[in-house]
Amino acid sequence: MDSIEDFIEKFNGAVDFQEPVEITANTQLHTLPEWDSLAALGVIVMFSMEYNKTISGENLKNCNTIADLHALSA
Repeated sequence: MDSIEDFIEKFNGAVDFQEPVEITANTQLHTLPEWDSLAALGVIVMFSMEYNKTISGENLKNCNTIADLHALSA
């Protein structure tokens, strides 16, 4: 499993923020300016490509923080 720092770097690439955003393990997903259905799709693709894992929209809906997403990569 990647460190949380490596995961955040991959997350930033998957979401493709227009403006720099400071993200920590405790960042609430709903507070991110770019967190929408397209960003969620990017995260689903990231999990498939980087972790060889399939996650669903329901998995994402149950995540509140970056740490919650990171836990899915285990």
